[in-house]
Amino acid sequence: MADELQPFVADWNRPVVEEFRANGGKVGGPFAGGTLALLTTAGAKSGRATTSPVGYMEIDGKGVVIASAGGGPKNPAWYHNLRANPLLTVEVGTEKYQARATVLEGEEREQVFAKACEIAPGYADYQKNTERIIPVVVLETETYDDGRRARGLGQELTEIHGWLRGEIAELRRQVADFAAGRTDTVDVGDSTLLQQLRDNCLSFCKALEVHHGGEDQGAFPVLESKFPGLAPTLAKLREEHKVVSQLRGDIADLVTRLEPGDPQGLRHELERLTGELEHHFDHEEAAVVAALDALAFAPAHRGAPPA
Repeated sequence: MADELQPFVADWNRPVVEEFRANGGKVGGPFAGGTLALLTTAGAKSGRATTSPVGYMEIDGKGVVIASAGGGPKNPAWYHNLRANPLLTVEVGTEKYQARATVLEGEEREQVFAKACEIAPGYADYQKNTERIIPVVVLETETYDDGRRARGLGQELTEIHGWLRGEIAELRRQVADFAAGRTDTVDVGDSTLLQQLRDNCLSFCKALEVHHGGEDQGAFPVLESKFPGLAPTLAKLREEHKVVSQLRGDIADLVTRLEPGDPQGLRHELERLTGELEHHFDHEEAAVVAALDALAFAPAHRGAPPA
């Protein structure tokens, strides 16, 4: 049921989320003066990202949120998501990080809830108004050996895409310089500028091939197993990967046919092809980042895709 309600909850929360992000975590209206956090969770079955504003406090040095639902009879949708997938993304103020949610039980829950009621007495009234025991959730970060906060697999995906976008931007720049005859702006060593462009393009295309191969053979089957509702989306992404494979070949071919002055107008076609690639990155991130973040934290040291 929580997955089915997510589109309606998202519409209800959207203005608060937008105000939060536009104002460094501060919002007005009924939330004015309070401390909010944004919790981005993955739907229990769908894997769909949902961002929910919730009251946030720090107790005993740890982030705490209360699944009060205003004292209503049912737990909020974000809580059901966390029970299924305890890894999530947290935004507090201008800070954004991945965390693991732990639902407190027994005496520990009672102690932390009592402290929460001292900070925000309204929670005690909410508990009086409902028969359910309002869940208390601790948000704990994990760190790597070097002290950095662990990041989710979805955040690693965005980092890889960021690297690929940077390579696209550099390819565009080099092509523009070559077409304009600005050979002094590119350090080619002992190679011709066109050969350097071709080598860089082939390295980028190989990295993209390895990246998508890893998704098709590794990440996507795991996501399908964990989130059955994602299967149609992942099937579409696999089809996009086939299109991207053709794009790689078209881009490599264009680079080999470049001439100074661009008499054939190939730069325009290159812009179109690389624009399609960037659109795919955007689509893929929107579809799977939250689900990937809910699977596991990324390894401590993972560089750019192999070239």
